[in-house]
Amino acid sequence: MNKNDFIAFMIESGVLSFGDFTLKSGRKSPYFINTGKYRTGAQLSRLGEAYAACLKDAVGEDFDVLFGPAYKGIPLAAATAEALYRLYGIDRAYCFNRKEAKDHGEGGSFVGAPLADGNRVVIIEDVITAGTAVRETVPLLQAAADVRIGHMIISVDRMEKGPSGRTAVEDVYAEFGIRVHPIVTVREIVDYLYAHNDPTSASRIEAYLEA
Repeated sequence: MNKNDFIAFMIESGVLSFGDFTLKSGRKSPYFINTGKYRTGAQLSRLGEAYAACLKDAVGEDFDVLFGPAYKGIPLAAATAEALYRLYGIDRAYCFNRKEAKDHGEGGSFVGAPLADGNRVVIIEDVITAGTAVRETVPLLQAAADVRIGHMIISVDRMEKGPSGRTAVEDVYAEFGIRVHPIVTVREIVDYLYAHNDPTSASRIEAYLEA
């Protein structure tokens, strides 16, 4: 699906909504993205296809493992891995972390493919606002093995600037050398809303970005 199709898909699925929301940072936002609203097999299949297409275009086949941070990144990574194989014949491992390490059975903090030194890891996440999740994820991965984390795929880049004056995407690259590839940006969402007769939501988001 193209970018407009993906935005429509998010709205139809209730994942992208408009109103008044309080973010984790405490900031008030006129829109919110909750990938937990994807609830059916059909939605998950389409979502995986969108992520797989973005990953293939941005990274190609130059990676070894997909990593989905708990919790929302888990189904995203699994859906992406399945779609990559089904659509493009690219068969790659995936793994995710537990919020709490397992102290029985095989134990450990990771589920799925074991990470090994030299693995090229792509992080699969939902959105990036302040980069907090990345700062939590990178140490987890580096503690597991001497991996190379070069790329991250997300649904939406909120394009919000932090104390550094840069966006979170720019901060993540500056701090970790990780290139973040969004399926869509909030600016593309604004353009979509203007083109589809919702100027109120579009103008509220523009004012929010400029505040």
